[in-house]
Amino acid sequence: MDKNIERRQKIKFRIRKRVVGTGTKPRLTVYRSNSDIYLQLIDDVTGSTLAASSTKSKDIAAQKGTKTEKSKLAGEVIGRKAVELGITSCIFDRNGRIYHGRIKAAADGAREGGLVF
Repeated sequence: MDKNIERRQKIKFRIRKRVVGTGTKPRLTVYRSNSDIYLQLIDDVTGSTLAASSTKSKDIAAQKGTKTEKSKLAGEVIGRKAVELGITSCIFDRNGRIYHGRIKAAADGAREGGLVF
């Protein structure tokens, strides 16, 4: 395995030891690929996904802008979905990535959508 991948896996496992989402305070996990970003609100107790959003959804993919701007839109969408479900706070899981760029934009968008973390 590549050194960077191993390093990120160690960080990811270290975070996941402590971060557990519940029904009232789910875990907001972020997966970033080269082209897209995926956000999920997960209840780890039941093992279910409560809400999801990504830059591949039709309304976000149709927008013009950079990947960072689209990440912020995806964050706003998941924030609105969470508020509709009655969820106001969550735990942020950056998935071993640095809190910078598209990850930060998605988190800021979720905050603007109504989530607190």
